[in-house]
Amino acid sequence: MMKNILLLATGGTIASVPSEEGLTPKLTAEELTSYITIENQPYRLHSQILMNIDSTNMQPEHWRDIAKAIYTHYDNYDGFVVTHGTDTMAYTAAALSYMLQNSQKPIVLTGSQVPIGFPKTDAKKNIRDALRFACEDVGGVFVVFDGRVILGTRAVKMRTKSYDAFESINHPYVAYIHGETIDYQYELQQPNGHVQFDSSLCPDVFLLKLHPGTKPEIFDYIRHLYRGVIIESFGSGGVPFQGRNLLPKIKELIDDGMAVVITTQCLEEGEDLTLYEVGRKVAQNTVILSGDMNTEAIVPKLMWALGKTTNVLEVKKMMETPIANDMTKKHEEGWDA
Repeated sequence: MMKNILLLATGGTIASVPSEEGLTPKLTAEELTSYITIENQPYRLHSQILMNIDSTNMQPEHWRDIAKAIYTHYDNYDGFVVTHGTDTMAYTAAALSYMLQNSQKPIVLTGSQVPIGFPKTDAKKNIRDALRFACEDVGGVFVVFDGRVILGTRAVKMRTKSYDAFESINHPYVAYIHGETIDYQYELQQPNGHVQFDSSLCPDVFLLKLHPGTKPEIFDYIRHLYRGVIIESFGSGGVPFQGRNLLPKIKELIDDGMAVVITTQCLEEGEDLTLYEVGRKVAQNTVILSGDMNTEAIVPKLMWALGKTTNVLEVKKMMETPIANDMTKKHEEGWDA
């Protein structure tokens, strides 16, 4: 059966050309797709440009535009491909996972490490793979890169130059793509019902990476500018309480009604605040636990939750509840998203 696929271009390296100030996104959606041979493919390809920016300049407001475009055209297409810069692609993929829950159609993000117009590039393969996966009868948001399919809330950019830029963190790869063959690694659970579009976001979120010597007074500045803070703590979730004691200031934030999320700087295996004294002391407050979610997913999820309510307990409940798009069988083993 011939599928109708919509490609939405947003810029990034994949659409960049050389300029006096370095690579800059310039290609239109039509120019981008002109590099892809679509004859004898099981889809009809349509394209549209939403923006033409380096993904370093991607903002939460742009996430809304992308989600709205997909939702507006949702009934007219069988799958969607979003071409995007690699630097913030993981944030966008996670954001779309929260704003477009219960999608029964594939929403696929891809990009490249080298512009598509260069003689040696990974762009053509990545777009071909993304288009191929967008024809599958699966639902949800995915990142397709270097022949690997990653859940939208599990992608992390690990390398700045290599073609295998992204890895799936704390979750198996969805599938591997070899030409026209897709080798699934586990059974995806297809969402039921209708797609749920909710683009309400509160971008007032701060990300703080702790280091030995972090001053407690930093939280006084955060309090006046943000509604939520994500603290990348040490190891399993340890927060210093000797010397420069951060706990009283964190408690002040919580008492003021700010959402405080504790995560870990370690990429794999997640936080466990119950393990050590340095974790249990902070867990005594009403902090939000992140489990094994990666930071790229925590940031947009907190923005999404704060866009719904000012009640910290409600925010905590939303943050600690897995979303429908990622309710695979593997969640029975305790994985969160």
